[in-house]
Amino acid sequence: MTTRTARRGRLRLAIVGAAVGALALTGCTAASAGDDTPAESAAPAAEPSLEFVGPNGEIPGLLDELSLTDEESAEVAAGEYTAAFVWHTSSEFVSAVEDGARAEFERLGIEVVASTQANFDAATQANNLGTVLALDPDVIVTIAVDPVSAEATFQPAVDSGAKLVIMTTPPANYTAGDQFVSIVTENLAEAGQINAELLGEALGGEGEVAYMFHDADFWFTNQRDQAFLDWTAFLYPDIDVVAEEGFTDEAKTQEIAAALIARNPGITGIYVPWATAAQGVVAALRDAGRADVKVVTNDLDATLAADMAGGGNVIGLVGNGAIGIGEGLAIAGAYGLLGKEAPELVASTPIAVTADNLEEGWMADYGTEPPSSVTDQ
Repeated sequence: MTTRTARRGRLRLAIVGAAVGALALTGCTAASAGDDTPAESAAPAAEPSLEFVGPNGEIPGLLDELSLTDEESAEVAAGEYTAAFVWHTSSEFVSAVEDGARAEFERLGIEVVASTQANFDAATQANNLGTVLALDPDVIVTIAVDPVSAEATFQPAVDSGAKLVIMTTPPANYTAGDQFVSIVTENLAEAGQINAELLGEALGGEGEVAYMFHDADFWFTNQRDQAFLDWTAFLYPDIDVVAEEGFTDEAKTQEIAAALIARNPGITGIYVPWATAAQGVVAALRDAGRADVKVVTNDLDATLAADMAGGGNVIGLVGNGAIGIGEGLAIAGAYGLLGKEAPELVASTPIAVTADNLEEGWMADYGTEPPSSVTDQ
């Protein structure tokens, strides 16, 4: 299968957290393609960029660019506004984002009247939005399941005057400052780099790995997935990506991974785009008796964290700064209510979480201690 090319922008942030440092392998050479020509004369691989852009070419800023004065907060509180969440799916990451947003909405005196999730189904999300619109919310926090169909789905919300704030993916042809207020996300290039570093170090910089990717036109996952490939190739030239498998339905990753493992018995590592999709991959590895295969993915998840803490297949998770993203979404909603111009796109800095810093990483990302199912390993 083919991968999707990531679009780039101008944001450059320093990676933080417990990730191992990037290796400056400037002497590596690129392998020749399609012939037997020796690779000695090939040019060194170029270092990938830590820059990315939004779905409409938005240039990211820092998450802390979103802020309100005391006077602005008081003005919002006096408005007796309401808000609703129209999510794409459910996960511990989404719940943590919502927790951060709810806390900020409460501080701003904005009442949350609804929260829905769509199991990555566009028709379900459309039905959910119709139910939410009946409550006439002033702010809607959302992420489009299918950007193309969402253009028509969310038009009634735009027509109602509700202020849309977007976590990662807006409807197609919607622009910041017009149909929605702002996009709040994570630094995608950094997340991909951290995944590459975690897996590369766990494998000792060599071996065969499988790359599972989100096979949909979803700018957020497309860029993050591509960043993993780019940084793996640059940092670890002795690691070969021998299998690439796309998926659109996270419920089918166990089936896909089982077939992938059978076809590629030499793999010792797998990248998966996000945690709930990785649960199926880990299940397939257990069924196959492949305790030797190491898995990395994005988002903190209790099931995967317990596996990691117990010395299972999972060796690293990338946290997104979920609480901060949620707070940013709520503040962006307040910008919309005030008619205050917001940054088109802001991004949090991801962090590497391993068994060694699991409790610290969980607190930094989700604002709580990890559950006992994780710590009692």
